[in-house]
Amino acid sequence: MRYLIALLSGSLFGGGLYISGMTDTTKVQGWLDVFGAWDPTLAFVMGGAIIPMMVAWRLTRVARRPASGGAFPPAPMPELDRRLVIGSVMFGMGWGLAGLCPGPSVASLSYGGVPGLIFIVSMLTGMMAAPPIKARLDTMVPAE
Repeated sequence: MRYLIALLSGSLFGGGLYISGMTDTTKVQGWLDVFGAWDPTLAFVMGGAIIPMMVAWRLTRVARRPASGGAFPPAPMPELDRRLVIGSVMFGMGWGLAGLCPGPSVASLSYGGVPGLIFIVSMLTGMMAAPPIKARLDTMVPAE
């Protein structure tokens, strides 16, 4: 049952990304071009994701466990730290340059061609490189 829920959720997510235009790199880059040909339509997509997620986080406070079993993930930490800021900047730069982020890139694999495949390979390489880089940065003494 858990795999069926995952399949349905992932299909709904991917279909929503496609229908909303989040897999269209030019539309995403138009959203990010606030001083040029700005396309504000993706604000509705983001709102359509943030609002249900706010409701879901509220429901996790009263529900004992997920319907599919297991446990709810812990709530994200509310504080800003160096890792969050650096990661956010890097994510934003990649999103702006490529016009894709992880979810839409996977959703566009079936029709993204070679550029989509290069993005996925680069993303996976970055994901594998992140833990050793993080470990190295955590052992460095900050300069005063």
